[in-house]
Amino acid sequence: MRVGLQIPVFKWPGGTAEIAPRLAQIARTAEQAGFYSLWVMDHFFQIPSMGPKEDPMLEAYSTLSYLAAHTEKVRLGALVTAVVYRHPGVLVKTATTLDVLSGGRSYLGIGAAWFEQEAQALGIPFPPQKVERFVRLEEALQIIHRMWSGDRTPYHGRFYQLEEPLNSPPPLSQPHPPLMIGGMGEKKTIPLVARYADACNFTGAHDLDNLRHKLDVLKAACEAAGRDYNEIERTVLGSVDLRPGGMTAQEMVAWIRELAALGFQHVIVNMPNVHEITPLEIIGREVIPALAGL
Repeated sequence: MRVGLQIPVFKWPGGTAEIAPRLAQIARTAEQAGFYSLWVMDHFFQIPSMGPKEDPMLEAYSTLSYLAAHTEKVRLGALVTAVVYRHPGVLVKTATTLDVLSGGRSYLGIGAAWFEQEAQALGIPFPPQKVERFVRLEEALQIIHRMWSGDRTPYHGRFYQLEEPLNSPPPLSQPHPPLMIGGMGEKKTIPLVARYADACNFTGAHDLDNLRHKLDVLKAACEAAGRDYNEIERTVLGSVDLRPGGMTAQEMVAWIRELAALGFQHVIVNMPNVHEITPLEIIGREVIPALAGL
């Protein structure tokens, strides 16, 4: 079982001047502790579940490049990139650049987008209809595969037109960085996972019954698409609180074992006090070694 760390909050003691050095410390400690992956959100404002919109929020790919420079082994990704925030051709170049400069350590996470408030606030076109965002997502997935395969023939979709989708240099990851789709929708998102993705990401990691159902939906979608279910890395995102009165390290191990029994291979956690560093050290000392056999 792989363990990843999501960093969704940057409101730490010391204010803006403390963000960069503390972020580097978190990344280095997580890598030393044995975390497999590091993730940031693709948002420009803080999301409601994490705090007021005015809280500090870093741009995702600049942050991932910074993390790449401060680490050597851990994999890096956005959980997940909003398809409407970047033109797919530019996104492929951005993600490929991260992969090249990190030495082949990137994921490309992508989803249909949902936070309309930040898009409107910053003047980013945000299609109000979900159906359009999902058409854009599927076109983006097709473009990503085309550019990573070296296919430079023109692409003409409903929303995107690329006359020569050249991608040079190519990614270092072979055959390309894992392409992850985030979301749990049974009618659109999960079927897209089955057709295009190397990995999926589900949320609600403490609702085991719902997760079991979603994996069953994914199995059925893979069967319908003629895809081997085991080709898809199954990841799940959840929050843990290792402070006194919260979850213990032993309880975290038991919870992750339950996720592994369902069929997940990679659990990604965020923690309210990650900036204190201690929870990372606890996980490295007491959790990750206990999961080595899963």
